[in-house]
Amino acid sequence: MPSFDIVSEVDQQEVLNAVDNANRELQTRFDFRGITAEFALKDKIVTLTAEAEFQLQQMVEIFLTKAVKRGIDIRSFKEGSVSFSGKTCSKALNLLQGIETEMAKKLVKLIKDSKAKVQASIQGEQVRVTGKKRDDLQEVIALVRGAELEQAFQFTNFRD
Repeated sequence: MPSFDIVSEVDQQEVLNAVDNANRELQTRFDFRGITAEFALKDKIVTLTAEAEFQLQQMVEIFLTKAVKRGIDIRSFKEGSVSFSGKTCSKALNLLQGIETEMAKKLVKLIKDSKAKVQASIQGEQVRVTGKKRDDLQEVIALVRGAELEQAFQFTNFRD
């Protein structure tokens, strides 16, 4: 019986490459000359540090541009709030890994409401979809890609 898994994963190495590329661009930009500003990756959090809040917003755009060029969906990042300490301010971009149960329930409901002849079940941080025909599974993939959900999804483990 054909099946596949819906997951939400981001390659950590690509995120590190995007951080390095963004740091390199900060060194060459004229508006960031003589300013303490940097990107840092620790665990699943990208931390942006600058001297002013408007510079942080520019840095977010720089980083997201670099992430898209590396093939990372920008919906994989969730912006935190700005925190001030001394003369610097920082912002965290959290990396969304895995599908939370609330989002998984939305996915299963979306699939069931589409009347496709498949079964969807939640398995930890992923959703497994099984059906009798490969065409039904491809229909579900198109449905999930077309849905306006606030998280990026990948489709793995496709079995015939």
